[in-house]
Formats: sequence, structure tokens, C-alpha cells
Amino acid sequence: MANMRRVVGPICLALLVCAGCKQPVQVVTEGHVITHSSPVEDRGPLAQMPVIADRQQQSGKIALIDVDGLILDAPLAGMGSMGENPVAVFRERLDCAAADPCCRAVIVRINSPGGGVTASDIMWRDLRTFKARTGLPVVACLMDVATGGGYYLATAADHIVAHPTTITGGMGVILNLYNLQDTLMQYNIAGAQVKAGAHVDLGTPLEPMDKDARQILQHIADQFHERFRNVVRMTRPEHDPGRAEDFDGRIWPAAAALQRKLIDSIGYVDDAADIARRLGNAPGACVVMFHRCNDPARSPYAVSPNSPMQTGMLPLSLPGLERTQLPAFLYIWQPEPTLEHRAGGR
Repeated sequence: MANMRRVVGPICLALLVCAGCKQPVQVVTEGHVITHSSPVEDRGPLAQMPVIADRQQQSGKIALIDVDGLILDAPLAGMGSMGENPVAVFRERLDCAAADPCCRAVIVRINSPGGGVTASDIMWRDLRTFKARTGLPVVACLMDVATGGGYYLATAADHIVAHPTTITGGMGVILNLYNLQDTLMQYNIAGAQVKAGAHVDLGTPLEPMDKDARQILQHIADQFHERFRNVVRMTRPEHDPGRAEDFDGRIWPAAAALQRKLIDSIGYVDDAADIARRLGNAPGACVVMFHRCNDPARSPYAVSPNSPMQTGMLPLSLPGLERTQLPAFLYIWQPEPTLEHRAGGR
């Protein structure tokens, strides 16, 4: 491959990297990791790209902001990827919409199983602040999946539309930790920690979790879960907060979510656009997406690239083995725990 280069050194395992992407190069030489960071390529500012034009062709715009994949405050980048930090680009798009005097409403199109507790909360708060600052109505349009932090974000909208086949809910908290003691012993690897502070290694994979450690972490998870409950109580007044099963982490199809008042209507992206036009008093407004110039959006289903082709040097990921991958409390529907690794380990 002409556009690929290999970093070679004595007794080294090197990464193949795309020369045009200017991604950091990591080389392992005689057991030492040497990282050479190249400047990150500036992909330029966001540009408005019309994706739905109304026949009436009246003035005004509806901004469609896509939130796809895991919600993490980290760049979703890897070898061959041009992914961005979802939290950062979400704020950038809101700022672009706020700066456009022709913008009449916003659609937040969500297709996400959720993500980090903090990242989800930041985006939720930014959307609430945007509404208060601009007075513009916001419609959330839920796609295949909008669970955990994806639904958390949707509650900041004035109206939530779900596709007929959307899966939503997943209002729970999870922290993925692993006991790898027996696995490491098979390779004659034993931990040799030096620490000051009884709980500084809370959740370590080197030994089974004791009762005190579990109680500490459970208390934190319960607090984050209660915050999720409070957000739903505040933003969804028609929802019955006494239904405990709504908050036990289970998922719901669109019809059940509508019955439980977790959403406001069932429809498609075009229906969300019509609702946004009505709420924004702009019946003929054109729907535009804010994308990079080299990342064109030609339909309302365009997605910002946010998934790395490869996130590490090994083709396989064993949860808990990579010390560079930090655990995090997650608002997420997560039947597959290695999603954390594929998202960069946050």
C-alpha cells in the first residue's frame, strides 16, 4: 500500500499508520514504548449542508445534529479513522446553530446505546443551555437505539420522536470491572503493588473485590442512577416516576415507550422535521446538517465518522488487560462489555 509506512527499529513491534492521517506512531522497542506524536490534521470548520428542502422554499433553517455511536468525552480515533470527540463536536454544532440568525429549530438525531455518565450529562446540560440562550425549540429523533446516555440526552428536548422500531430506555448505570487473578496466574504473572491508601486500587483486576470495595462503588453507581431518575422526573412530567421497572435498566420498543410517556410520538426523520418546523414557526424551512467540508452530508441519515478501525496494537481485546484503558461509570445498554475497548477504553 503506497500510502502506508512502517516504523522499524531493532527488536520492535511497530504499527502501520496512514501517512496522510498524521496519527501518533507508537513503537515498542526492547520492551519500551516510544510515542512520536505528529500534529493532528485540522479538518476545518463546520459547513452547512442542506439535506431536506421543503417545497414551499420559504426562509429559515432547521439544524439537524447527529449523535451516533458511543457518547464519550474522548476522540473516537484510531488507525484509519477520522473520528472526533462526540462531546466537543456536539457543542461546536450547537454553537453554529446559535450563531445562525436563520435557524428556527434544532433536531438532535440520536442513534446511541449511551456512554459515559459525565459525557452524557455534559451534552444534556449543553443542550439545555442552548435552549435557554436561544429560545429555539429542540426535537429529539431516536433512530435504531437511543438508550442509557442516548435517552438521557433526548430528555433535554421539547419533543421526542422515536421510529416505530426504535429501542430506548436502558436507564441504569454500569461499571465494568474484571477479576483476572486466575488468568494472570496461568502466565506466571503476579501483581507486586506498592500503595499508600487502602482503596487507591479500588476495582483492581489483580484480586477479587472485597465487600468494602463493592459497597463504595455501589454507592457511587446508586448516586448516578438517582441523578438519571431526577432528570427524567424533571423533564418528563407526564411519566409516572413510581414505575420502578422503567428505571431498572430494561429496554423498551417505541410503542411501549410511548405508552409509558418516555417519548412523545412515533414517526420518522421527516416527521421530526415537520414537528421542528411547527414548533419553530417556520413551515418552509430547509433542514441543514453541520459537517466538515470533507465529510459531506447528502441526506438526513448522514453520519459523522466516529468509529476507529483499530484501537490497539493487538487484534483481540481482553477486557481489563490493558492498563491504558480506564474504567468509567456508564449510562449505557451494554450486553457486550468490550464496547468500552472499541470506544477507546473510557
